[in-house]
Amino acid sequence: MKKLSLDEVPIRSGCGYPAPFDLPCRDRKRWRLGAAAGLTQVGVNLLRLRPGAWSSQRHWHTEEDELVYVLEGEVTLVTDEGEEVLAAGDCAGFKAGDPNGHHLQNRTQREAVLLEIGTRRDADVTEYPEIDLRAIPAGYTHKDGRPYPESGG
Repeated sequence: MKKLSLDEVPIRSGCGYPAPFDLPCRDRKRWRLGAAAGLTQVGVNLLRLRPGAWSSQRHWHTEEDELVYVLEGEVTLVTDEGEEVLAAGDCAGFKAGDPNGHHLQNRTQREAVLLEIGTRRDADVTEYPEIDLRAIPAGYTHKDGRPYPESGG
């Protein structure tokens, strides 16, 4: 059967960032729908952000395109250009290689629900412009290449 049931898709709560970068992302839940469906070229996640939670640290990808679509609630998109509110029915896209870091913050008192869609590339590097963090295929490193200890999140 091809139909997915959310009850059968594992939930990933929080994030794998090393401390202290994990703090604003602890109140997020993500269902990896694309992986559960066996997709290998496209990632699709259902993301729930509780009030105050961030989707991620502000970042950009070297090899992966991303698109977010707000299903319920409202989030604040933060980029180099500033901030803009995305409400249910709004979407935003981020082209691979564009060094304009982005992330979403739920600054409301209501949970927000989003779809995250993106390409999946083994060679992708994720850059975090505001903090001393880089994600490479082998894990998280400092910008100078020193690895962070592995995180259990």
